[in-house]
Amino acid sequence: MYNPTAHLFLRKCLSDILAGANSKNTPPFENRLYSLFNDIFERFEKLYAGREDFEEQLKALLAVMLRNYVARPAALRKSDAQREANPGWFRSEQTTGMMLYADRFNKDLNGLIDKIDYFDELGVNLLHLMPVLESPKEKNDGGYAVSDYRKIDKRFGSNKDFKKVAKTLREKDMLLMIDVVVNHTSDEHEWAAKAQQGDAHYQDYYYTFPDRTVPELFERGLPEVFPETAPGNFTFDEAMQRWVMTVFNHYQWDLNYTNPKVFIEMLDVVLFLANMGVDIFRMDAVAFVWKRMGTASQNLPEAHIIHQLFKLCTQVVAPGVAFLAEAIVAPDEIVKYFGESKVWSNEHDMAYNATLMALLWNSIATHSTKVMQLGLRDLPEKPPGTTWINYIRCHDDIGLGFEDRHISEAGFDPYMHRRFLTRFLTNKFEGTFAKGMPFMYNPKNGDARISGSLASLAGLETALESGNRLAVTRAVDRINMLHSVILSYGGIPMVYYGDELATLNDYGFSDDPTHSDDNRWIHRPVIDWKEAAKRTRKGQPSQAVFTALQRMIAARKASPELADNNNLEIVNLENEHVFAYVRSKDDLLTLAIHNFKDTDQFIHAHATFPGLRLQHDRLFDKISGKKIELEEGRLILKPYQHYWLTNTQ
Repeated sequence: MYNPTAHLFLRKCLSDILAGANSKNTPPFENRLYSLFNDIFERFEKLYAGREDFEEQLKALLAVMLRNYVARPAALRKSDAQREANPGWFRSEQTTGMMLYADRFNKDLNGLIDKIDYFDELGVNLLHLMPVLESPKEKNDGGYAVSDYRKIDKRFGSNKDFKKVAKTLREKDMLLMIDVVVNHTSDEHEWAAKAQQGDAHYQDYYYTFPDRTVPELFERGLPEVFPETAPGNFTFDEAMQRWVMTVFNHYQWDLNYTNPKVFIEMLDVVLFLANMGVDIFRMDAVAFVWKRMGTASQNLPEAHIIHQLFKLCTQVVAPGVAFLAEAIVAPDEIVKYFGESKVWSNEHDMAYNATLMALLWNSIATHSTKVMQLGLRDLPEKPPGTTWINYIRCHDDIGLGFEDRHISEAGFDPYMHRRFLTRFLTNKFEGTFAKGMPFMYNPKNGDARISGSLASLAGLETALESGNRLAVTRAVDRINMLHSVILSYGGIPMVYYGDELATLNDYGFSDDPTHSDDNRWIHRPVIDWKEAAKRTRKGQPSQAVFTALQRMIAARKASPELADNNNLEIVNLENEHVFAYVRSKDDLLTLAIHNFKDTDQFIHAHATFPGLRLQHDRLFDKISGKKIELEEGRLILKPYQHYWLTNTQ
């Protein structure tokens, strides 16, 4: 919509900014800016219109955008142009991701390049590198307390090494994702150091107060993120003699986005890293970036405006860059981080499907898909142009983030059901196969999140300890079935490193003083490459998992209907142990079907498949390539068996 105020402002200041750019190659920038500036102006005005320096800060924002455009390497501008012509590039069935810690995967960034053929072998073509930016040696929250956004931590290498990784991946048509911690910095960041020295300019980059009056008012609405290790939301800084907001850990200072200079600084960071070759930014802790007294300071409308500005400004400078929202919040809130445009994404391009992840673990523990079907049924549809990141587990704990009403509707008592799940997944329930650990246990209500590797939670560790060969087979089948879901469900599958090798819990974290107070390190393994070589030896769990994953990734790449175009329909087969859904595109159709029970399940094909446009007498499994024979008109699913069924071989 035409905004005369925005138009006049742009006309007034753009020529001055362009004059200082020292570049003739600005028409693409100018065209995109004219197209998107009304949206940028409107959002910037909503947040900062009351400030005397509003126009000055808006002009500074444009200058930062232009400077980073001019600095953008030619190869990346070429990529931008290609992706502008194919705006759904990241939603392709060709894309399968892996998230990993560079140092724990293979020493450092150069070690990562040494293993590039490993990703080819598996079929992975998107790498999410866990935090690689400089952070303190000890107080770092696994890298999420950043002390320098423009410098690769020496533990992983150098900026030059990082650019080499980005270039190598680009040459192999692979994508690179990294984390940007937008909510807070380390207390050792340069901005925090200057604030501690009494610089009021930088004290205004954070929420700081001379006494507890305002913090106490904030505390009334703020929940505690880490009640065991970091209770409260404010920390007294001795050097500054002020209270500072620290929602996560005492050494992570929350950034004050009510100050436009903070947004401009952080946008400059994002664009600087984009120019180093980053394709996708995982924006960390997106729900927390705007604070308002009297609220929980999560999911506020202003937070969405901040993220829309990140997206819009980056579209002008580097339209080939995409954004992933790390928003582990209620299902109705998650979809809001895609933005509310009816045409295309105007906030984040991707979000974690944390609902699916949690419901998968619920179904593994209960052998029932009732709660999963109900929870996914009510998950709002995401806007066009967006996609999910589907995952089984990640670097973080597993939270049981689904709704009590769905537990009740499935016939369970929510309180008792959640207690059962926690006990089952932490090896505290008789007969359980799962071997996890409780994270952030709350003795008041018995709630806890779960730490543990996929293999150990799926029963492989318990099975190997008992020497029970059938239990080993069952555990491997669970792992493969879960991988089948994330690879065939609508979105980008993200494999967690080590899961492809059926890696067990690493209990050595407790011997490391920098990790011992955080049991999430139990599922952040150091890859043993001698052990990994067993993936080629028949009969090894790692071989069974790795080769199954290879086959599924290859089958996915050969299936255009698995690209995410909001083309998924969950199918109720009237069997609570079986989870099924249809993926379709034009005349192509695949029925993904999964048995979550440890006994055979039967599906009456004559009654079911015709309504799904499947000929029951001509069924092929895309994963194995084999024809599926029915028995007396029934499809038999063995324990944890899964198929991708189609009528075309």
